[in-house]
Parts: sequence; C-alpha cells; structure tokens
Amino acid sequence: MNLRPLGDRMVVKPIEQEEVTSSGIYLPETAKEKPQQGNVISVGPGARDEDGKRIVMDISVGDVVLYARYSGTTIKLDGKEYLILKENDVLAIVEK
Repeated sequence: MNLRPLGDRMVVKPIEQEEVTSSGIYLPETAKEKPQQGNVISVGPGARDEDGKRIVMDISVGDVVLYARYSGTTIKLDGKEYLILKENDVLAIVEK
C-alpha cells in the first residue's frame, strides 16, 4: 500500500468482530457492532508545535489500538477497508 498519512494521522486496518458468539450463535452483518480495534499500518511524522518542531507520535506501525466507535475517515483500497485516524482519536494501545 502506498499511502503515507500526514501530520499526526495514521492508517488503521480495523479488526472485524467474530461472526460466532462464545455460545455458538451466528451473528448476521446487521447485528455486528462497528469495530473499535485495529492494526496500525502506517503512521505520519507527527504534528508540529507552535515553534514548528515535530511532536513525536506515541503510536508506531504494528501497534494494535482501541479507538472511538465513530471516529476517523473510512476509505477503501484494493477492496479492503481502512481508517485514517488522528492520534487523539486513539483511546489506548493494546499490549500483549
């Protein structure tokens, strides 16, 4: 993918919800919730402060992040859905 986000933005591949619940019930597409977790694919260079210096981002490529349900901009590339989020849309980094 040749997509380079600008400023404090990042490209995230949402992690889709399971189609089967833990009790074995299959969920139709209409019953699934919008994903709130995803893998960071690409990260911008960071925002600038008042003096024009870059503020380094806390998030890096490969991180799994939690984000607000309706945040970011959804785009489609090569038939796959991605989100472009600002760093302040990210609620947490999932650590393993």
